[in-house]
Amino acid sequence: MGGFLSFVKKETLHILRDSRTMLIALLMPVAQILLFGFAVSTEINNLNVAVVVPQWSEDIRQSVEKLSANPYITYKGSITPGEIDQWLRSGRTDAIVVFASDFDRLINQWKQTGTSETAMQFVMDASNTNIAQAGAGYLTNILAGELMSSASMVETHMLFNPQMKSAFNFVPGIMGMIFILICAILTSVSIVREKETGTMDVLLVSPVRPMRIILAKMMPYLALSCINLTTILLLARYVLGIPMGHNLWIVIIISLVYFALALSLGLLISTIAKKQIVALLVSAALMLLPIVMLSGMLFPIENMPAVLQPLSAIVPARWYIDAMRKLLIQGASWNLVFQDFIILVGMTIAILGIALKNFNDKLE
Repeated sequence: MGGFLSFVKKETLHILRDSRTMLIALLMPVAQILLFGFAVSTEINNLNVAVVVPQWSEDIRQSVEKLSANPYITYKGSITPGEIDQWLRSGRTDAIVVFASDFDRLINQWKQTGTSETAMQFVMDASNTNIAQAGAGYLTNILAGELMSSASMVETHMLFNPQMKSAFNFVPGIMGMIFILICAILTSVSIVREKETGTMDVLLVSPVRPMRIILAKMMPYLALSCINLTTILLLARYVLGIPMGHNLWIVIIISLVYFALALSLGLLISTIAKKQIVALLVSAALMLLPIVMLSGMLFPIENMPAVLQPLSAIVPARWYIDAMRKLLIQGASWNLVFQDFIILVGMTIAILGIALKNFNDKLE
């Protein structure tokens, strides 16, 4: 046991002396959380809107006042029908509301009978689909929402994320990516570096068993991941305002399993790669790209092509991110994330078994 702790201490001191590794391991989670929480956002906070009004009336004037008073709308004024294309192409406006010439009559008819011809049109710049979709929703809620609710008595309640903040969606994804980076990529590069410089052979002939040496090299990265988990949770709660549930102990348990899975992936990569650059390339190809594209971090899995949806099931981050969203944002209980937990445990056992077998084969 004393030899194992000595190797843990040796690897810890090695990491502490490597300022670049420490900078990446400790500051990257903070930078990612702040970047995705504030700078990178899918929310539309400012929509430039102009109007086309054939003939002004009191109802149209009230509708335009609603637009100009909304904090998410920048009212650009009234233009003529011939200027619509020019304004959209030049970027002076993102959307244009075209009122019908008999707007008042159509609105009164709709209130009385519930049926009407088109009273207004939204002309959107769909070159940016996020702006177009969000803008259409904003304009519908502002201009038609009051009429629709008065006629149909429909109420909409947003649960868990009522303000539709994109940071709530990004934080679990960042967690899934960061822990893979630290546990898997840095661990694999560390072991391959020992092999590349020849010091691994010296370590393996020491009295300590080879697997204890490998585990000792993994322990500091596990500790770094625990520190980053604490940092991310604190930033998510007190900086981004994510209303975490009360089951943080479940978050910790599932995160520890994910750490073990990521460390196993790092060990597996180290048995394949002989050079650090190869380890980095394999890590990027096998983990980073699938995490970003197939885990549901940025794109909903349900929207993927049918052929890619089963493929996403073998991406470990998919199940971890799904569990973190349920726990941190929805405040879900243990039974709702038990399936994710079992899948992560199964993946950990399988990958660790393959990695240990490959490592032992290399030694023999």
